[in-house]
Amino acid sequence: MTLQELTEALGEPPVPEGTWEREAAYVSAAALRRRVPADGLAGRMRELPGVGEVAVLPNGFLRIVVPVPGELLESMEPVEIPEPGWTDFPRTWDNPGFVVRYGHVRACAVRRWARELGVPERGFRPETLDDPHDRRVLRVLAELPGRVISRDPGWERYLVRLALAYHDAHEHAPAVPRGDQEAGPVHTARVRLALAVAAVLMGPERL
Repeated sequence: MTLQELTEALGEPPVPEGTWEREAAYVSAAALRRRVPADGLAGRMRELPGVGEVAVLPNGFLRIVVPVPGELLESMEPVEIPEPGWTDFPRTWDNPGFVVRYGHVRACAVRRWARELGVPERGFRPETLDDPHDRRVLRVLAELPGRVISRDPGWERYLVRLALAYHDAHEHAPAVPRGDQEAGPVHTARVRLALAVAAVLMGPERL
């Protein structure tokens, strides 16, 4: 189930819940806004392929579990985010501008390294993005549609959160093989994840 398909079924972007490290879930107030029975909408959601458990919460919201969160990468669309007026220096972790730009540099570098190391560009298998570090990046990316339509999207904080999540994934769940390791489906999927991150963060391709 892609995020776009979920949004179309609900009539609005759902909001990701929790950290997604173990379970990827969204919550939605679509039933309340559309003034339709929550049980009925929940029943229709359960029939959609790629949707797991659907529960009606006491407040009338729906809680929707998505078994394969990596599928959201199959419907990622470009988003125009105004670049904050961060300074380039100092290039330390205390500077949010450096954190975001360096995240963009790392994400861009992954594609170059993947080509050099023979990571296949095709054959994306979203279910391989099951490492907690991958899932944390997916969790932040899942906020994009809701932030785009928000009156107060909070882009500066969002970009830093995405960059920090990606820095952790880059270091602990590498997108390219290490040592004698052979390239596999998980590397192809992580390159896809890196490209999605690079499309959101801004900055140079090299520092």
